[in-house]
Amino acid sequence: MIGEILLVEDNDADAELTLRALRQGNLVNVIQRVRDGLEALEYLFSQGPFEHRAGGLPTLILLDLRMPRVDGIEMLQTLKSDKLTESIPVIILTSSTDELHRADAERLDVSYVLKPLRHADFAQVAARMGLD
Repeated sequence: MIGEILLVEDNDADAELTLRALRQGNLVNVIQRVRDGLEALEYLFSQGPFEHRAGGLPTLILLDLRMPRVDGIEMLQTLKSDKLTESIPVIILTSSTDELHRADAERLDVSYVLKPLRHADFAQVAARMGLD
């Protein structure tokens, strides 16, 4: 069982499909959703609307790439450059088949799964990451 997952997804329909896939496998205790990279960074670093947030860091981040304000790659670069958050495992969830996105994921040492998320795909990636 995975602890807390931070889902970073701006599209409500995609978020609902992802949540359904995660719940089908009973793989998580807590799922926190934010709608873009800026909100995710504020959540992780307890800033802005999350400055009084209690609790630690998520066990895993599920991250969309194409989002308003701060996109997924920019958020990842910030995440991986900070000692507090650099070791949090990240799985990119995207509908993009663009090889540049896949190359960015590899360069930033994160996993990459195409949307819509299926339980079997998530379970396979989580197992590879040692999160099962």
